[in-house]
Amino acid sequence: MATSKLAITSLAAHIRPFTCSVASQPSRLAPHPPDLVRWIKREGGFVHHAVKLSQDTPFGIGLISTEQIAQGTDLISLPPHVPLRFRSDETAPSPLLAALARRVPGNLAHRRELWAMKLGLRLLQERANADSFWWPYISNLPETYTVPIFFPGEDIKNLQYAPLLHQQVNKRCRFLLDFEREIRQTLEDVKASDHPFSGQDVNASALGWTMSAVSTRAFRLHGNRKVRGGSSDHVLMMLPLIDMCNHSFSPNVKIIQEQDGSDSNTLVKVVAETQVKENDPLLLNYGCLSNDFFLLDYGFVIESNPYDTIELKYDEGLLDAASMAAGVASPKFSSPAPWQHQLLSQLNLAGKMPNLKVTIGGQDTVEGRLLAAIRILLSGELVEVEKHDLETLKSLSSTAPLGIANEIAAFRTVIALCVIALSHFPTKIMEDEGILKQGVSDTAELSIKYRIQKKSMIIDVMKDLTRRVKLLSAQETPSAS
Repeated sequence: MATSKLAITSLAAHIRPFTCSVASQPSRLAPHPPDLVRWIKREGGFVHHAVKLSQDTPFGIGLISTEQIAQGTDLISLPPHVPLRFRSDETAPSPLLAALARRVPGNLAHRRELWAMKLGLRLLQERANADSFWWPYISNLPETYTVPIFFPGEDIKNLQYAPLLHQQVNKRCRFLLDFEREIRQTLEDVKASDHPFSGQDVNASALGWTMSAVSTRAFRLHGNRKVRGGSSDHVLMMLPLIDMCNHSFSPNVKIIQEQDGSDSNTLVKVVAETQVKENDPLLLNYGCLSNDFFLLDYGFVIESNPYDTIELKYDEGLLDAASMAAGVASPKFSSPAPWQHQLLSQLNLAGKMPNLKVTIGGQDTVEGRLLAAIRILLSGELVEVEKHDLETLKSLSSTAPLGIANEIAAFRTVIALCVIALSHFPTKIMEDEGILKQGVSDTAELSIKYRIQKKSMIIDVMKDLTRRVKLLSAQETPSAS
């Protein structure tokens, strides 16, 4: 945790003009920002008369309907010049800005964790420009964000989940600190007239603010140019007002991008996907994401998230220990036969460059590669395994492909893995709930809710697999008699 604490202290140490920290009730960048709806209408956009910006939604600031709205109704439309975007081939508004953006690792297509910074640099440039066209939008953005890179060190530690801490939070904080130094070196001798940020000091706090602003609000839309095969490229854009729709896995509105030229004055619009009742919030689906991404990129946690997972390392010794704890006699995970090793290589769990990260939870309950590996390694019969392709062995819906005894042993092994995973959390759910009842800071509350959901998800997987074991055991008993 030393790296996290160092990074967070550095991010929180800077002050205006560019600053960001965590506050219980984030204010807007401007004390009295311009009317965003009026600005969009003035620029040729459309906002339905029943759409209102409210501070009192269940999710904080968001959009609500002031009357019942019929399904299919257009609610918001933005003309092409209103969204804020940054294209990698764009030299305007500043060649220096484009050069800095090229130094940002990662890309949108593969959802790398730093993808937001490219557009973030453009946003920061417009924030520094007193005459920016987008100031009516930018001034309405939050001054602070409740994302882990701005948590106090203790609240980062209290997430209790190593993959999030070491692979994401620390990595993002370290990037921000390193990128701060790189920007300062690049801009050290730049003339004031060429400075992409109007001469303002760009520190790690400012970079954290802009990366958070983009990650919480940007949308991936089709660009204007064509790529190989005739399809459009994808461009990250910030969509004023539209980005104030909050998240739901059961949304009542959707985004439609105009691509057929039917309306040259509309780039993107929001349409009522279902009937919207009076005083209902307007809700979009941000994506089928785990709580890791919701917390890192949006600053909230979804209770009973059906897409949440935990990450484990495929470790042969750990699997041997889990199988023995589950009562499996003489497991062979640490000493697979040559034919088993070959199948593990096909699953990318062995060989020269294996991917040893596997998951439990989510829509699959058990990642297919992990389930197939356990089924194969608990089976000593090549003839039986060869009867099935790998896709069948990876599927939880494939009922006992290698026999009931093998399936029961596989499920019990995964249940034991879950027990081991739970043991890595220092606190139990009841303790966490007790801490919440005592009253804690907003960031501490987020950390505790996050780890509660991780533990709850693991327990749900254990319950599901235990139910399956009981059903299989009931089938096995008559055949043995």
